[in-house]
Amino acid sequence: MSENIDRRRRRALGTAAMTIAPIVLGSMVAAKRWLAFTGAPVEPSAGDRSMVQQMTPGAARSPTEGALLSLGSATAWLNSPPLTAAGLRGKVVLVDFWTYTCINWLRSLPYVRAWADRYKDRGLVVIGVHAPEFPFERDLENVRRAAADMRVDYPIAIDNDYAIWGAFENQYWPALYFLDAQGQLRHHHFGEGEYQQSERMIQRLLAESGAGDLGHEVVSVDARGAEAAADWSSLRSPENYVGYERTGNFASPGGAVPDARRVYATPAPVPLNHWALSGDWTIERQGSVLNAANGRIAYRFHARDLHLVMGPTARGASVRFRVRIDGRPPGAAHGVDVDDQGNGTATEQRLYQLIRQPQPIADRQFEIEFLDPGVEAFAFTFG
Repeated sequence: MSENIDRRRRRALGTAAMTIAPIVLGSMVAAKRWLAFTGAPVEPSAGDRSMVQQMTPGAARSPTEGALLSLGSATAWLNSPPLTAAGLRGKVVLVDFWTYTCINWLRSLPYVRAWADRYKDRGLVVIGVHAPEFPFERDLENVRRAAADMRVDYPIAIDNDYAIWGAFENQYWPALYFLDAQGQLRHHHFGEGEYQQSERMIQRLLAESGAGDLGHEVVSVDARGAEAAADWSSLRSPENYVGYERTGNFASPGGAVPDARRVYATPAPVPLNHWALSGDWTIERQGSVLNAANGRIAYRFHARDLHLVMGPTARGASVRFRVRIDGRPPGAAHGVDVDDQGNGTATEQRLYQLIRQPQPIADRQFEIEFLDPGVEAFAFTFG
């Protein structure tokens, strides 16, 4: 089923001091990638900005009741017994669509986590609907572990069949839906940003439900690691995938050979926002699998942060790796998942922060060498 649902393959990018609007695969992605590749700022269009909307009770769209009823279609629940539309009546509900490797969702998580904690005793119920992007995100134990690591302790509906996703007519990660105490959709926000406006809506809906005056203060978060806000002013590299279905700008000589084992090489130089393999790899639909030790991935990028979604192909295995930036150990530019010499170990399939470089931000060549076989790489994201 998931192969036929293109609409769930959505993420969000944006720029500083602006609403961070969603990007849809297809012509919009191609256009924005081209702008990024040519060095132009990645600006959301007027059409993108219009995706953030507020609704009055009378303007709520008709599928709202059915959307809440769709919670019964969850394939499992974490942190809570199954929640129902009837059981939620009288509560203000915030539905947050997420998938645990999405960097855009990760950067919104500190706010959602803080809202859930601050308002849980005033009538707010936060529900995280986990709709997977990659196959390994369908594994309940992987989601359970990720939720524990990320301190997601509010109710989680597992939406492996995308039934809740479809009922909400959702298209994005992250996506927030705000429902009042009568179950009516009053507001939604797609992508990162607009955190104060979102919290004001929570306060308004709680006040309407009888929670009393909540004041006008908003939460303050101390986001660290991959949860820290992107440096939008210096971001010139868009997300890119490492499987043949959705990748772009593959630079290894001879191109990619889908679903076949091949020895690749890295050209010199690698152009900006291009990537290349070296060593014995199989490029599959959603990722690239290393068949022999000492394979490498090179990527020339322009951003403060570089992340890679990856992990061992076998549960319980570990793969050692070494990161270089412009041919040297990263030093002060290392991310949270490597040391200053660039050493790290992939022990599970997730997003790894490999580079967080200090100013000044410039074009850099990243390279990761895997000292063991049996790793699969899925996507690069930047911040």
